[in-house]
Amino acid sequence: MDVQEAIQVRKSVRSYDSKQVPDDALGRVLEAGRISPSASNLQPWHFIVVKDPERRKALSGGRYAKFLAESPVVIIGCGNTKASPKWYPIDVSIALQQMVIVATAEGLGTCWIGSFSEEEVRKAANIPQDYSVVAMLTLGYPKDKTDLSVKIDRSKSRKPLEKIVSYEVFGGPKRD
Repeated sequence: MDVQEAIQVRKSVRSYDSKQVPDDALGRVLEAGRISPSASNLQPWHFIVVKDPERRKALSGGRYAKFLAESPVVIIGCGNTKASPKWYPIDVSIALQQMVIVATAEGLGTCWIGSFSEEEVRKAANIPQDYSVVAMLTLGYPKDKTDLSVKIDRSKSRKPLEKIVSYEVFGGPKRD
């Protein structure tokens, strides 16, 4: 699956099969994060791969995060607040999004998780104080057996480009 196709078919998965994610596929997902660009090449990220059921359950306390307990893998994306105090949230987010696209190409489902108590996540994963939790990702095979290779037509549910893109200045029209 090429990148454009992975972007088109990607969707948030909130129900996972118990089938484990193969180590080689997980490695490719993590490698996508490792090679991500970052401001001044500081690479302020640290990713915690959580497979243990009890620890995943401890991470599922957020209002919209109950399904983390059934996801075979949860990746906690942390940013080093001392190494890159201004840019770590952006850099970690770029890395996590690259992971999402590679996971989709691998036939895996993902979901961004922003519903969490940082202190609860910090405690569950023993995260040092100079790191901040930016987001978590669930990772696994969708329970509903959704064929992730089927293109989703989001054109009707998304704003048209003319509503979200300007040229040269905000509100500027496209010129030929």
